[in-house]
Amino acid sequence: MARKRILITGGAGFLGSHLCDKLIDRADVICVDNFFTGGKRNIAHLLDSPHFELIRHDVTEPILVEVDQIYNFACPASPVHYQYNPIKTIKTNVLGTMNMLGLAKRVPARILQASTSEVYGDPHQHPQKESYWGYVNTIGPRSCYDEGKRVAETLMMDYHRHNGVDIRIVRIFNTYGPRMAENDGRVVSNFILQALRNQPITLFGEGSQTRSFCYVSDLVEGIVRLMNTEGLTGPVNIGNPNEMTVRQLAEMVIEMTGSKSEIVHRPLPQDDPLQRQPDISLAKEKLGWEPQVALAEGLRATIDYFENYLSEAE
Repeated sequence: MARKRILITGGAGFLGSHLCDKLIDRADVICVDNFFTGGKRNIAHLLDSPHFELIRHDVTEPILVEVDQIYNFACPASPVHYQYNPIKTIKTNVLGTMNMLGLAKRVPARILQASTSEVYGDPHQHPQKESYWGYVNTIGPRSCYDEGKRVAETLMMDYHRHNGVDIRIVRIFNTYGPRMAENDGRVVSNFILQALRNQPITLFGEGSQTRSFCYVSDLVEGIVRLMNTEGLTGPVNIGNPNEMTVRQLAEMVIEMTGSKSEIVHRPLPQDDPLQRQPDISLAKEKLGWEPQVALAEGLRATIDYFENYLSEAE
């Protein structure tokens, strides 16, 4: 069977690079990235592969390639990065998605959009099902990302309904693992780095807000299954439903690293969701998918990655 040609936008980022790893054995992978938040170190081990191609490109500009599948992952995904240039963030979500859908329509190719649990905002439904419409502040500081992803979903559905484009939409919940960016401000990487440096661990509010954390290999497996399942456009939640408080996570990281860090409190950011937990019934039923990696196992691999990262930086 001939290898598929697969385009991954944001392919040098945290999630995109793991997706490249997953697909390289079965497909010719074209990685597109403008390196705003992605890094060449994430895909350096693939550069010599005859089945890997790297293109430096910004998806807000059209690109012409012949491919069978498109995974659209290009967009800063942490508040630190997407609020750094909010106009660029929403342009990436809207213009970038339009450009990828235009490509999918012309070629034609199946396209999967990396959406997010942020479309649910600060949810009034718990846990969150795909049928829930969300509770989002359209004019808040996070809206460049939240609303950008909601518009991207709208574009996907309209191209599907009116132009027959073969689409998939995944809603990604909190994901962690090796290759998280050091400066992305996410809770797992923040806590691990603060603990390894014996710095105070920063909790926003009382730390009673809840999150669920999915290890990156589990997430990528669910995404690939969705892309290759017939007759399921989505959206489909992919995440780990094991909910815990942010304080519990901080205490777990301190214990696992043997850190001397103390916990300090800071004011809660505007529009920070108090609860976040996926209902993954649809993924279980349609994809036969559920997370396999326990939090302690995934945290150990992530801690090891950052220990090596810090030792290389010295």
